Amino acid sequence: MEKVTGIGGVFFRARDPSGLARWYEEHLGINPVPSDYETQPWSQQAGPTVFAPFQQDTDYFGRPEQGWMINFRVNDLEHMVAQLTSAGIEVTVDEEVYPNGRFARLYDPEGNPIELWQPA
Repeated sequence: MEKVTGIGGVFFRARDPSGLARWYEEHLGINPVPSDYETQPWSQQAGPTVFAPFQQDTDYFGRPEQGWMINFRVNDLEHMVAQLTSAGIEVTVDEEVYPNGRFARLYDPEGNPIELWQPA
């Protein structure tokens, strides 16, 4: 069986797409979509990726109408949290250390949930 090799993109609706793209670049280092085919898009490091459908009535994502949540791997959760909080972004760190690592939660300017994960 042929299998996919990774996530090729994350596409979602936004009230202010260009402003939100700038926020992700400024605070999380994700380059915006290039305007030409010569410029390379943001590349992620190789590593584990969880693909997990959740029950329709889950409260894990926050708002009931929220249909998705993205989880970004980070090398150093403490430094990322410090960077974000120094920029005035509220981040909630899960104090529990799980067998698969540590987690934190924040929301982008449009209220979309973001989970940060430092793998164990």
